[in-house]
Amino acid sequence: MSDEVKIDGQTFHDRLSTLVSAWKADKRNNDALFGGVGSIVVLMGKNENTAQYQKSNAIHYWLLGYEFPATLMVFTTEALWIVTTPKKAKHLEPLKGGKIPVEILSAPPKDAAQKSKFFERCLDLIKKSGKKVGVLAKDTISGSFVDDWRTAFGEVSKDLEEVDVTPAISIAAMAVKDETELRNLRDSARASTGIMAEFFVEEMSEVLDADKKVTHKQLSKKIDDKIEDAKFFQNLKSKVSSDFDYTQLDWIYGPVVQSGGSYDLKLSAVANEDNLHAGTIIAGHGMRYKSYCSMLARTYLVDPNDAQENAYKLLLSVHDTMIKGARDGVVIKDLYNKAVSVIKSSKTPELEKHFTKNAGAGIGIETKDTVLSINAKNTRVLKDGMTLYIATGFADVENPKSQDKKSKNYSLFIADTIRIRKEDSAVFTHAAASDTGSVCFFFKDDEEEPQPKKQSKKDPKVGAVAASNITKTKLRAERTTQADEGAEQRRREHQKELARKKQQEGLATYSEATGGANGVAQKKFKKFESYKRDNQFPSKVKDLEIVVDQKASTVVLPIYGRPTPFHIQTIKNVSKTDEGDWAFLRINFLSPGQGVGRKDDQPFEDPNAHFVRSITLRSKDADHMEMVSNQITELRKTAVRREQEKKDLEDVIEQDKLVEVRNRKPVRLDAVFVRPATDSKRISGEVEIHQNGLRYMDHRGSKIDVLFSNVKHLFFQPCTHELIVIIHVHLKNPIMIGKKKAKDVQFYREATDMQFDETGNRKRKHRYGDEEEFEQEQEERRKRAQLDKTFKRFAEEVQAAARDEGWGVDVPFRELGYNGVPNRSNVYMQPTADCLVQLTEPPFTVITLDEIEVAHLERVQFGLKNFDMVFVFKDYQRPPVHINTIPVESLEQVKEWLDSINIAYSEGPLNLNWGTIMKTINADPHDFFAEGGWSFLAAESDAEEEEDEEEESAFEMSDEELAASEESSEDDSDFDDDASADEGSEASDEESGGEDWDELEKKAKKKDREGGLEDEDSGRKRKR
Repeated sequence: MSDEVKIDGQTFHDRLSTLVSAWKADKRNNDALFGGVGSIVVLMGKNENTAQYQKSNAIHYWLLGYEFPATLMVFTTEALWIVTTPKKAKHLEPLKGGKIPVEILSAPPKDAAQKSKFFERCLDLIKKSGKKVGVLAKDTISGSFVDDWRTAFGEVSKDLEEVDVTPAISIAAMAVKDETELRNLRDSARASTGIMAEFFVEEMSEVLDADKKVTHKQLSKKIDDKIEDAKFFQNLKSKVSSDFDYTQLDWIYGPVVQSGGSYDLKLSAVANEDNLHAGTIIAGHGMRYKSYCSMLARTYLVDPNDAQENAYKLLLSVHDTMIKGARDGVVIKDLYNKAVSVIKSSKTPELEKHFTKNAGAGIGIETKDTVLSINAKNTRVLKDGMTLYIATGFADVENPKSQDKKSKNYSLFIADTIRIRKEDSAVFTHAAASDTGSVCFFFKDDEEEPQPKKQSKKDPKVGAVAASNITKTKLRAERTTQADEGAEQRRREHQKELARKKQQEGLATYSEATGGANGVAQKKFKKFESYKRDNQFPSKVKDLEIVVDQKASTVVLPIYGRPTPFHIQTIKNVSKTDEGDWAFLRINFLSPGQGVGRKDDQPFEDPNAHFVRSITLRSKDADHMEMVSNQITELRKTAVRREQEKKDLEDVIEQDKLVEVRNRKPVRLDAVFVRPATDSKRISGEVEIHQNGLRYMDHRGSKIDVLFSNVKHLFFQPCTHELIVIIHVHLKNPIMIGKKKAKDVQFYREATDMQFDETGNRKRKHRYGDEEEFEQEQEERRKRAQLDKTFKRFAEEVQAAARDEGWGVDVPFRELGYNGVPNRSNVYMQPTADCLVQLTEPPFTVITLDEIEVAHLERVQFGLKNFDMVFVFKDYQRPPVHINTIPVESLEQVKEWLDSINIAYSEGPLNLNWGTIMKTINADPHDFFAEGGWSFLAAESDAEEEEDEEEESAFEMSDEELAASEESSEDDSDFDDDASADEGSEASDEESGGEDWDELEKKAKKKDREGGLEDEDSGRKRKR
């Protein structure tokens, strides 16, 4: 052993105590786990350099952090005895003196007599501890030290019974990981995902794009060599711990690349000499970091047919079911059977026979802990802190529409490393995407349709900024109608193509009906626990009165002489009434099936269960009842408020630590304000660029850290036509600033504030009037230009520091902007290359264009001065965003912009109920797209146009009708004076029949006098 060996004594004694405590507890519970053994023997032979660890290796690494060959450990519930060589004993000496005694016996390898003497002492200890001795039956070890022990043990073995304690040590001690173990395992998983997502996918894509002839073995060798690349691990997007040491990485499985119809889904698989085949490609590998392992595998599909794609979607659904179902308290066989039931209930139940018989196992120091094998027979129970690898697959599936000979059979395989938690599981390898959009590659479609791509490059009207979007005037009379008609026709054709593609994508994405639960989180009936033991009840319950326990959020009611607790979350409301000498307290409870409203409609797993709807208690002490009623009401309000706060902060993340720049001064931007502010007072501070993020700090010490890995968009908005210059950061996940969560952080400086004047603010007293005013304007322009330059340079420095994150500086196009109301106030909306933003006035608006599914223009009809725009996102769970009251003069500009960035849009005359629409879509997206998808929006606008055309056509006349009307008009014109006189007399009769103006005015004045209005008017005249 090297002199550098250093064993962590604290970790050793903590883990040894964990093992012994579990052992003692098992003895008190009828020896269900350890089988009644009085001692445990762990024997290590000669050092064998293999990737797979046996249980004896794992125990050494778990306790000591190292492997000690030729060493014997004898455990009892009272002490640990170790027999080893003097060199190894020197490293073990510091372990003495702990809570559990450690005896170390050192014998030189060639001193057989001394070794035999120590073996005898250990055998005496084993015999004194009981007739049953625990061994690791499945370990295969060898060496002279092992042979000597077996000889000595063989002499007394007749009097002893050997019991395999391999499962007991796994379950009782090693399966549940501590914080250090979990951190090492997470770093191992992130290194694995980095190699898969950031290296292998790029290499594979390059080989497929260039149609290179590369063998599986060559590609696997490239992945294998990447483990030595220090720069690669330093720049990983999936961030590892700050003290990560890549030299402690090692392979435990693979790397293996398979394709071309020949697949092996076992951990013993190796890459062959066949060339990479553009079909179904399975890539998998496992890594060990500081003795802790992780497993990862992905399947990539090149030009898959519908059957292959549907099979992969089914496997992905099975995989997700297992990951979501793996939580504390779940029996392993139930987890496996639940996955099988998903296959049986699918459209392709025949794939069940191809499903892997073992869908993973425990993982940690051991690559595969078979005690936790995930299959249909394992009755072990999962516990919080355990780590597993979930490996699901379909093996040797026949391809009905094979593209070539090598595609007749294919396999699918997905593997992830997870950690069991109480509510759900944490996926350590989630950074390696497995959704269909990330693993399916289509090359044939690109080859068949090269022309549209060429046209899109040549067409200057299509792009992030179309030249036709910039209008010279807002007056409709000054625009050329012919150009508008041509543009409208071009947009219609392009929009029809976009709508067709959206429909195809929707049908492909939601190709299977899901029975009304497509992606929607189903409601669950929550269970609450007030007290675990009787001694936790408040002391007042002995008096058999109503007790409101604020600490446990519980109301304890005396029912039949027994205190019965009800958690406040089960109580709906409380009311107190008085009748005679009695005061009545009625408590209403929440229960399923009440049908009062959506919030009260709660499900329950047992439909036949009975629930208490309400309880009424009476007392003559009305004051006490009033006090209890108020206490319950206040407790209920507090619980609701706490629940709401918890819900609001669900998506808030805790960022990693900011790595500060140490060897030089960080790039700094002084005298800036931040929004949202850390305090109510507006105080300026400075922004610094560090290794992995930004830090804002003011003179009071308030800090805001923004990590580059959490940045989604970075904007620079100059102070042209604005009062401030802005650097705006839009985050992927919200962070806490003060006591509020924020998804946008903005740094700004006011362009007109003289405190930032760099000219010294010296005025020339001998100059007055226009000349001085002109100089001030010139100075203002110069200062604004300098301010823009400073902020833009800083934004570019931020982009350079975060060059590996994949985002850059985005600048709004003011020429394409328009007014609108995204929240409450009318603001100026501006498109950028990737977003539609409003950054000047909080609350800010940042809409990512890539996330938009469709846009719909509402209230588009003749005579209205404004229209509204609604964005529906690809994630249907997100509520649509409305931008209201956009001037109708901007309608053509908005349409042209939407068309130029390839967003399908429609228009209609009315505002739609988007809450109901999205609820219908989320209920069954497959059914929505099967019935035409978003075409109902276009149909509405088409119907409006047809209605207008029909109304216009109602006034059209045939040639015969026109001629007849002309003749009749000529006949009518030949009237005589008598006719005129007759008409005049008739008119005078009609006029005489009604009251003249004088009479009407008199009546009006009379009514005014009666109502007192005339005095009021005359009084006003006198005052004037």
